[in-house]
Amino acid sequence: MSLFKSLSKSLFTPLRASALAALATVGLGALTSQSAHAIDIDAGDYTALPEGTNVVALYGQQAQRNSLYARGDQVNGNYGLDSNIGVLRIIHFTKIAGYIVDPQILLPFGELKAKGDVAPVLGKGSGVADAIFAATVWTINDPANRRYLGITPFVYAPIGNYDRNKALNLGENRWKYALQVGYIQGVSEKFTVDLAADVTAYGKNNRANTAGQSLEQNQSYQLQAFLRYDLRPGIDLRAGLSRGYSGSTKLDGVSQANTGNRVDKFQLGSSAFITPTTQVMALWGKDLTVSNGFKENSRINVRLLQLF
Repeated sequence: MSLFKSLSKSLFTPLRASALAALATVGLGALTSQSAHAIDIDAGDYTALPEGTNVVALYGQQAQRNSLYARGDQVNGNYGLDSNIGVLRIIHFTKIAGYIVDPQILLPFGELKAKGDVAPVLGKGSGVADAIFAATVWTINDPANRRYLGITPFVYAPIGNYDRNKALNLGENRWKYALQVGYIQGVSEKFTVDLAADVTAYGKNNRANTAGQSLEQNQSYQLQAFLRYDLRPGIDLRAGLSRGYSGSTKLDGVSQANTGNRVDKFQLGSSAFITPTTQVMALWGKDLTVSNGFKENSRINVRLLQLF
């Protein structure tokens, strides 16, 4: 039994019927994958900083989703999902066996809120999300030519807020493991290209819904590319594209149809060092295509970064 069929037993009304039908068409896995994307980067993330450098960054994202898709087609109805997410990120650059390495921790928090016909069904969720532990190892560190290659393993620890009786949760109640490779190459005096590719593997969620079913998910993948243009030292314009594939899911070993999701995204923005050690960044973006799940029609990312 899917989550949405379980919900319908206690929440069914004429208004909610259309919302439940649409969500059942999309499937639990597609909704789960809304919070289970691969690792989004910002241009410049794979720049290796000198040994002994510390970084504290505070991220904020506000996203609006006003449409729901199944098999690549928009589902008729009034379906929406807004999110307000923050992340505190702490990084330390050190050297191990001659390589620059940056152990780090990311602590996400925020809220999710359904809108329209799905609001009575999905409700809202808030609190802290699962903690993320990571460390990049740079195998190429060539600042003179603006050329870097880094490899980053990620581990997601399931400590976030999670309630199996709620459709929207910040925590996922499962371990996740990701591996990402990032490459930066200066292509002229003013232009820089950033590339990244990653794969994410998922542990089992043994409390996926009110029925106590187990959720399993196949691997997810993502490719990202950015182009930066330096207006002057410390200030740039940037644009990025990404394509991600979220793996399909199983409930108690039964494959859930239409739960895999392909998402193509676009973003455009700028970053600037307002002091030699303080950087601000702002980006606007949106989903270009979505196969299953909610589609972002507007996303604003901001970041405040402090070096010390």
